[in-house]
Amino acid sequence: MSTKKLVILCFDHAQILDVTGPAQVFASVNKAYGRPEYDITLASPESTSTAMCCGIRLETVPYGDIQGPVHTFIVAGGDGIRKAAEDDALRAWVKTMADGAERVASVCTGTFLLAAAGVLAGKRAATHWRSTRALARLYPDIKVDEEALYVEDGRFWTSAGVTAGIDMSLAIVERDHGRALAMEIARRLVVYARRPGFQSQFSALLEGQVKSTSTIAKAVDWMSQNMGGNISVTDAADAAGMSERSFHRKFVAEMGTTPARYLERLRLDVARALLEKPDLPIKSVAASSGFGSSARLIQVFEKRFGLSPTAYRKLHGMSASV
Repeated sequence: MSTKKLVILCFDHAQILDVTGPAQVFASVNKAYGRPEYDITLASPESTSTAMCCGIRLETVPYGDIQGPVHTFIVAGGDGIRKAAEDDALRAWVKTMADGAERVASVCTGTFLLAAAGVLAGKRAATHWRSTRALARLYPDIKVDEEALYVEDGRFWTSAGVTAGIDMSLAIVERDHGRALAMEIARRLVVYARRPGFQSQFSALLEGQVKSTSTIAKAVDWMSQNMGGNISVTDAADAAGMSERSFHRKFVAEMGTTPARYLERLRLDVARALLEKPDLPIKSVAASSGFGSSARLIQVFEKRFGLSPTAYRKLHGMSASV
């Protein structure tokens, strides 16, 4: 197997983990094989030394010195992305690189540079959750996935913030070298073994833990542990030690949504995770996530995501079960 030329583009005030996270994943492949499966180069507009947003400087190659087409081209994100995207010469080079590469990827807000270069038109794409609305507003021809950790659309891969770049890189390694090696590298790096791309950047449970006071947090934890059953808002209020009316009012004030809608979000998070298991029937997914029936799961799922659970599985490369 020939060595794949891999270039990671960074810039002044890039996020260092957007660069070093993917680089370490692909370097780990080289170490596992004992040979250079990936020829990794860090490029930048800032000559031979580039300052990351944390203050650490990385040795880089001037992007103009990169010759010929590359196999995998990755663009990092970070605080300096706006300045980078306004650089006419850099945008032109990015387009040239993207047009000639077999695989194009971005981490975090690096998506904005690919978008500015005009290579993502008509594509599905991900970026950091804080920037999804801006990406959709500035580039309406891009189908922005506000939920996904990373998205694969043809030869284009885009990911959410920081550590999602590691998840995306592990998925790329799995595509190139198989699941066993990707899992082994995940274990070596002590990270969750290949989070699926469709997993939400910001789960309902995490959001509830961040936003809520101890009283509502107690109810959120209770809901998360009991959502598989036929529970009601009254049950959640009892768990919080409050009347249903007071619980509803306090929950909406803190969470910005009703207890019933929040419980539905929790169940959808569980359903999406269960859909990763291609051999688990849809009726079992519905039962385990608390929707009760396949029909109810399909109804809620289609309303929230615009496609059925079966179509969702197919979209993310998993076989469908019924």
